[in-house]
Amino acid sequence: MNADHKLPDVLRPGLKVVFCGTAAGAQSAAVGAYYAGQGNKFWRTLHEVGLTPRQLEPREFPTLLDYNVGLTDIAKAYSGADSGLRRSHFDADALRDKIVSFAPRALAFNGKRAAQAFYGAQTLIAYGQQPQTIGAATLFVLPSTSGAASGFWDVRYWAGLASYADADS
Repeated sequence: MNADHKLPDVLRPGLKVVFCGTAAGAQSAAVGAYYAGQGNKFWRTLHEVGLTPRQLEPREFPTLLDYNVGLTDIAKAYSGADSGLRRSHFDADALRDKIVSFAPRALAFNGKRAAQAFYGAQTLIAYGQQPQTIGAATLFVLPSTSGAASGFWDVRYWAGLASYADADS
């Protein structure tokens, strides 16, 4: 792991989907595990939509590779609330390079903030499959699993991604 990364990437070539968040939350950074915040729905949702056969615990995040699923963040060296993120924390070029190099079937942004940081866009981004690709990867923007974003939650977008990611696999 890069010494300035709060959490290590979970990547290898040919995954069916890589999830990209904005940055490690304070709880995730403290325990060294992705999506460890008490109100976060990430692990429950992966199981609910069929991307994992059971609900994993945050500390089991490295085992996602067993299910052809990967993890990264667009702000690898920052942790804490999204409200503290600055433009300088985001590294869209590094994310693009990883996705081109590892060539997953899909890249899914866990929340619009990560997608906006990647696109550099202040415009509205719709949830769901996007018209752009990165190399071979189809892009998706999903409602955030963060408890702080519960008002925007809709599991249907996650189910749609799971159907796409599992097609022909």
